[in-house]
Amino acid sequence: MRWRDSRASQNVEDHRGRPPPRGGGGMGMKFGLGTIILLVIGYFLGIDPRIVMGLSQVGGELQQPTAQESVPAGAPVDEMGQFVARVLGETEDTWSEIFRAGGQQYPPPRLVLFSQAAQSACGFASSASGPFYCPADQKVYIDLAFFRQLETEFRAGGDFAMAYVMAHEVGHHVQTVLGVSEKVRATQQRVGQEQANQLQVAMELQADCFSGVWAHHANAKRQVLEPGDIEEAMRAAAAVGDDVIQKRTQGYVVPESWTHGSAQQRQQWFVRGFESGSLQACDTFQTG
Repeated sequence: MRWRDSRASQNVEDHRGRPPPRGGGGMGMKFGLGTIILLVIGYFLGIDPRIVMGLSQVGGELQQPTAQESVPAGAPVDEMGQFVARVLGETEDTWSEIFRAGGQQYPPPRLVLFSQAAQSACGFASSASGPFYCPADQKVYIDLAFFRQLETEFRAGGDFAMAYVMAHEVGHHVQTVLGVSEKVRATQQRVGQEQANQLQVAMELQADCFSGVWAHHANAKRQVLEPGDIEEAMRAAAAVGDDVIQKRTQGYVVPESWTHGSAQQRQQWFVRGFESGSLQACDTFQTG
């Protein structure tokens, strides 16, 4: 991905190096890769997320601060922090253009970088929860150690694999701005668990589709893609499919319990968004 010439977002809160918060309350609902990654890393693989915090490289290129550095809140200055800030800037520019074309304004989310644990308006989360979006405070939360895990444990590395993950979480923010999230949560409260899971799958697949829409427009405007980037996104999408996770962790697949969709579904919806560049093509609730 050609990210170095992209505009760095100013909507980044860098809390890495701060003492982790204690678990606490909060309200709302987290959306993203969290439930799956928590299941895999924290529960079945038995990996303490603190172990990977000292790794100095992600994707063989992007550097993180050492564990001893204390980074104040604000714009990140290390290379990895600059990468996520510039990808976020790309999402801001792209979604602002899309919303403006529809006669609307796009209020961008904030990105919170944390180490080990974070306290959001949706509640407490550890690094093992993976990246997530909290609609209650309209922030995306990422422990950058997750990207090393994506590469080493899930064999889905690469800068555009990381950009796909970020774009997916920003896709949940787009759902919040459009009012989709609120409608889905209201419906989930009135239906049974299986139907609620199906609605959550539709939410996740739509966020995948929205990430494809972002990639389509960002590349058309600023030529951010390099050869192999889409393949990196496809590998990442497949790696976090519910069927792949379940087969890996428990040896069998239970579609009724899915909350994110299968590897094939996640890939298909990303491609649909990327090829069409259209929000209207991302109606996962009608087509399932």
